[in-house]
Formats: sequence, C-alpha cells, structure tokens
Amino acid sequence: MSRNNNRGRRRPQRRKNVPHTPGGRRTDDFRCVSCRLDVSRDAPGTAHRNHCPNCLASLHVDRKIPGDRDADCRGRMEALGMSVRTDGEWMIIHQCASCGELSANRIAGDDNPLVLIRLALRPLADPKAAGRALLTL
Repeated sequence: MSRNNNRGRRRPQRRKNVPHTPGGRRTDDFRCVSCRLDVSRDAPGTAHRNHCPNCLASLHVDRKIPGDRDADCRGRMEALGMSVRTDGEWMIIHQCASCGELSANRIAGDDNPLVLIRLALRPLADPKAAGRALLTL
C-alpha cells in the first residue's frame, strides 16, 4: 500500500498505560524544578524523597515533619552545604529561595556522589559561601 493513499486518514494514537493523579501528574515520580529530570519518589535510604538525586534541588513542601507536604511556600530549595550527624549520616542543608527557611534533609542512596562531594567541599573552594551560609543561621 502506498503512502499517498493514507493522506487523509490519521492513525489512532496508541493507548499509554500511565497512572495519573487527578491533577494530571504521575503518581510515582515528580519533575525536578532545576534540571527537569523525572525523579522517582522511591529512594533507597529514606522514606520521603524530597530532592533530585541529580542536582540536589528541592521544593519547599514540608512544614515540620518530613513527608507532611504541608508547607504553603512551595519555593525552590537550593542546596547550600552538607552536615554530618553524630552517627555519621550525611545531611543536605537546603535554603528556600522564596522565604529563606533552612532545612536539613537526609541524602538518598541514589544521589549523585560527585555532586555530594562538590557540595561538601564548597566551603573549602569558596570561603565566602560558608560565611554567607553561617550568616543565614
């Protein structure tokens, strides 16, 4: 059959088996506000995925308890630096670009190790960045 015979007819679109919530988003992932990567909500090492494993950016969605998704701000959370708990667990320090609130979030097992090391070494590379971070506390 030649192509010219099918000019007026369009092929029906294939059905895509993608579960959506009422808001039109996939239930098992979210899109990063910074690098636009589709990120799975399942993360090794943490119960509540709240940042992108590629660039470590986040949204200000939690108010008091991780996973409560009760914050009204919804601003972009930028990774400022790292902190280490007494048990050796690494934490990412985020600051909201809209309201300025600081939060500490656990790293996940699938976070980009190069980006984590760059973030941890940032105060050594740029002492002014460390001073700015301390001034915000």
